[in-house]
Amino acid sequence: MKLKFYIFLFLLSSSIFAQQKQVETSIDTTKNKIGAEFKLTLKTVVSSKSKVVFPKLKTIGQLEVIQSYPIDTVKKNDTYELIKKYGLTQFDSGKYTIPSIKILIDKKPFLTDSIRVEVASVKVDTLQQKMYDIKDITAVDNGIGDWWKYVLGLIIILGIGAFVYWFVKKRQQKKIEEEVYKTPIEKATSLLNNLEQKELVQKGEIKEYYSELTDIARNYIEEAIHIPAMESTTSELIQAIRTASTKKKMTLTPETVENLERVLRQADLVKFAKSKPLDFEITDDRNKIQKVILTLDNAIPTEVPAEEEDQLLNEAQRQKQIKQQLLKKRNKRIAIAVGTVLFLLIATTAFFIVTKGFKFVKDNLIGHPTKELLEGQWVKSEYGNPGVLIETPKVLKRMDTQKVLPKETMALIKEMQLFSYGSMIDNFYITVSTSKFKNPVELDLAKTLEGTLKIIEAQGGQNIIVKQEDFQTNEGVQGLKGYGTMSILNPVDKTSTKAYYEILLFKQDQGLQQIMILHEEGDTYGNDIATRILNSVELRKASN
Repeated sequence: MKLKFYIFLFLLSSSIFAQQKQVETSIDTTKNKIGAEFKLTLKTVVSSKSKVVFPKLKTIGQLEVIQSYPIDTVKKNDTYELIKKYGLTQFDSGKYTIPSIKILIDKKPFLTDSIRVEVASVKVDTLQQKMYDIKDITAVDNGIGDWWKYVLGLIIILGIGAFVYWFVKKRQQKKIEEEVYKTPIEKATSLLNNLEQKELVQKGEIKEYYSELTDIARNYIEEAIHIPAMESTTSELIQAIRTASTKKKMTLTPETVENLERVLRQADLVKFAKSKPLDFEITDDRNKIQKVILTLDNAIPTEVPAEEEDQLLNEAQRQKQIKQQLLKKRNKRIAIAVGTVLFLLIATTAFFIVTKGFKFVKDNLIGHPTKELLEGQWVKSEYGNPGVLIETPKVLKRMDTQKVLPKETMALIKEMQLFSYGSMIDNFYITVSTSKFKNPVELDLAKTLEGTLKIIEAQGGQNIIVKQEDFQTNEGVQGLKGYGTMSILNPVDKTSTKAYYEILLFKQDQGLQQIMILHEEGDTYGNDIATRILNSVELRKASN
C-alpha cells in the first residue's frame, strides 16, 4: 500500500510539474527605474488544433499593464509556438512580485511562474543639475505670432474698399458715357478704340470680342437711325436698315449693307456655333464694322440744330468739359472708396476699444516699444569680467566708463567694463557692469547701492524711493536687490517721467557684478521684460 501511495504521489507531482512547464515565463530585466517598462514574455507550444486564450489585463499584481503586444506565432513541424508579451511599469520604488497568470489551453487552466522585480528611484545630483522653481503656465508660441491677424484684417478692409470703388465705377460707367459722348458716332468710334485696347483677341477671348464689336454697331444704329437694333435678329436688322434708308433718303450702297450682314452672321457663328475665325478675318471684320458705321453716319441727312449755342461750341471747349466731367467722377469714386475704408477702420477700432479696451488698440494697432522688445528675438550673452551671463531683448553695447564714474571711484578700480541698451529717458534701459579692484577691499553691498543711486541722481534721477532685499540667482549665488521708483528729468524738454528701477549687486573676492533695469512705471511689458532678464542671470567667477 505504501508503495502504491508513493507511486501515486510521484505521478501526481509529475503531472503538476508538466502542467506548470506547459507555459514558459521570462522577463527582460528584474530591476528597472521608476516608470520604465518591464517586458514580461509568455511562451507555449501547442498543436495546430489547440485553442489558447491569453487574458486581457490592466494590471498584474501591483504593476500596471501599459502595453499588451500582439501574439507572435512560430510554426515548428506539426506544432506552433505562441509568444505573448506584456509591458509592465510601476511609479513607486520598491520590490514587487509579478504573480502567476492563468492561461487557457483547450479550456484547461495553466499557471505561469511568478517573478520578483525591483523598481529603483532616480537619483538626482543636485550639485550638477540646477534646480528651478515651478514656472507659471505659459501660452504655446507657434512661432507665427499675431501679426498675420492684423495683415489679414488690413487686406480685408482694402479689399472691401477696392470692391466699393469698382462697383461705383461700374455703375457710373454707362452714365458717364451718356454724358461724355455728344454724338452716337463719337461714342461708337471711342468704344471701338477701347475694344482694341482690351486685347481680347490676344487673350483668346474671341466670343467676347465679337459680342462687344456687334453691340457697338447695334447701339450706334439704334441711337443714330432709331431702329430697335439690340432686340432684332440679324435678318430683321438688315431689313430694317434697308427700309430706313428708303424712308430717310439715305444713300447706302448694297456693299455697305452686305458687309454689315456678313460681320453680324460671322458673330452669330462665333457666339452660337463656336466658330473660330482666323486673325486676318477678325481684323477685316473690325475694319468693316468701322467703315459701315462711318458710311451710315455720312448717309444720315443733316438736321438743323435745336439751339444756336451748340453750333458755336468749339471742339477744344467740349474736350475740356469732357475731361472735367471724367475727373469729377473719378474723384467721387475715390472719395467713396476712401470714405468706406476709413469708416471700416474707425468701426473696427471702435469695436476693439469697446471689447478689448483702448490700451489693447494702442499697443497692438498703433504699437508699443516695450511690447515689441518683449516679443522680439532675445539674445543670451556673457558680459564683462567676472562674467555676467544674461538674456536680453537686444545686444548690450560697450560704454566708456570714464564718462560715467567719478575720477575718485575709477582710482580704486583695476578693471571695469560697462554694457548698456537705451538710456534713462528711453522706454527701457538696462546696464550690466563688472569691476575688479586694485587692492583687497571688503565690499558692503548696501553702501555700494547708495553709491550707485548717487550716480543715477547725477544723471537726472530725482525723488528716488529705495527698498532693498536679499536676492539669489537660480544657481544659489547670494546678492542684494535694490528697487523702487524715481522721477527722471528729460534735459531736452525739461519734462519729468515716473520710472521703476531694479538693481542687482553681487560681490566676489576682488570683483563686483551689477545689473540695473529701468522702465516707465506701470508698463506691464517693461515689467515682464525685467522679470525675464532677472530670471536668466548667471554669474561667473572672477579670473586674475
